[in-house]
Amino acid sequence: MSLFKTLTAAVFGIEASLIEVEIDLQLKPKEPEQIATFTMVGLPDTTVRESRERIRAAINNCGFFFPQHRIIVNLAPANVRKEGSSFDLPIALGILGANGEISKMDLTDTLFLGELALDGRIRPVRGVLPATIKARSSGLKQIFVPVENSHEAAVVEGMAIYPVQSLKDVVVILENLAKNDPANAINPLSVDTAKLLLTNNKYDLDFQEVKGQSHVKRALEVASAGGHNILLIGPPGSGKTMLARRVPTILPPLTFEEALSITQIHSVVGLVNGGGLVAKRPFRSPHHTTSDAGLIGGGTVPRPGEVSLAHYGVLFLDELPEFARNVLEVLRQPIEDGLVTISRASMSLTFPSNFMLIAAMNPCPCGYFGSPTRECKCSPMQIQRYVNKISGPLLDRIDIHIEVPAVKFKELETADVDSSNCIRSRVIAARNRQIERFSSNSIFANAQMNSQLIAKHCKISNNAKTILEHALNRLGLSARAYDRILKVSRTIADIEGASNIDTHHIAEAIQYRSLDRNYWK
Repeated sequence: MSLFKTLTAAVFGIEASLIEVEIDLQLKPKEPEQIATFTMVGLPDTTVRESRERIRAAINNCGFFFPQHRIIVNLAPANVRKEGSSFDLPIALGILGANGEISKMDLTDTLFLGELALDGRIRPVRGVLPATIKARSSGLKQIFVPVENSHEAAVVEGMAIYPVQSLKDVVVILENLAKNDPANAINPLSVDTAKLLLTNNKYDLDFQEVKGQSHVKRALEVASAGGHNILLIGPPGSGKTMLARRVPTILPPLTFEEALSITQIHSVVGLVNGGGLVAKRPFRSPHHTTSDAGLIGGGTVPRPGEVSLAHYGVLFLDELPEFARNVLEVLRQPIEDGLVTISRASMSLTFPSNFMLIAAMNPCPCGYFGSPTRECKCSPMQIQRYVNKISGPLLDRIDIHIEVPAVKFKELETADVDSSNCIRSRVIAARNRQIERFSSNSIFANAQMNSQLIAKHCKISNNAKTILEHALNRLGLSARAYDRILKVSRTIADIEGASNIDTHHIAEAIQYRSLDRNYWK
């Protein structure tokens, strides 16, 4: 009997768990005509079971000897389901170690991740960042990862990262580490995370490219400053999508902790680029045909959906009424709580989903209701049916509703002086005031205030109360809409640097709710 152990990791949700790979090699010779058996236990899925043939071919094609005896691979703990191709490398190394192809060494502080090609090359895998974070928290010292995933792993400080291109590379590095020979020492990869965050945070878009729509830009500035959700209503071609795509350029730059959290989510679904760190705020725009599982996440082993991929960024839902009603209703939890929980028979996973929602829609099916230049061809029944696709509770969770009219020719010829950097500076100043205000709370923006914080920080004068009461009675707004108006008015005051909410702050905030009930009447 010969036993060899290596370590790898399995990702569940956006968290990783250490997996011990045990290789038991039966050294008793078999009859020449018998075929060697290769058995895997420990709840491997189809991808893991199929790795047997990849591992066999990779070992042989790299010039190593694949043992013609009974091989048992145990993936422990045995009661946890294993999926993915990242188990190829640790299993192959375990077989080589059990067969004496590599020196006997202590690998209890080393993690291995990688998919093997038939010629021994190591292909990239998903979930490297969560696995590296787990390895560091578990006291491991070094990790071997595919070259394409190396920068992703290197953003985790305190771990020796060894990028490898083939199975031969891993064996050579392990042999050199075992010899501890300074002449052949191999330096692990290291990256400057501060420089990485700065160089990757560049946008190709700018608000200065958008002509006209100054009132919509103002609404988007307010929404960005306070983290508010916003609904854009306008005819086709009015610039709703163009405006929405530029919102990340005016949001505050990501902190390293935020970038690491975003990268961890993107790593699980394989969306991390070669830079290794997602330094821009995400902008996700799912098609209206997406399912509820595609939006909030799902699967046998649940994976993040669009709301989680938009974490700390923007989720843009274009043509909002075209989304299935059940898809829109599942947005309630992530909008309110900043996270989404997916339950399955075998597990329950929670994903972060703290995003800014930007929704866009036409005023009617043809898109020209209320247009001064084009005739609307929709009947009142068609318009009502179109609008009713969006439930009242969902509208109440959207803080700002703004009309986006068609751009006039004169506006197209007018230069806009407010660039994204200029708007971003005002947004950052407002956010800093909110961070200071909520320093003793676990929130960072006005949109996250609960009822107690609203009562504490959104006190208004009697004149402002009169204006607000008249508006609510006239528009028939809900109690939730009342709170939204107070939150938005607090943000408007923060942009101006005002400590108190004045009447004109309330008046502007009310304008952003005027589309609630009477726009289609």
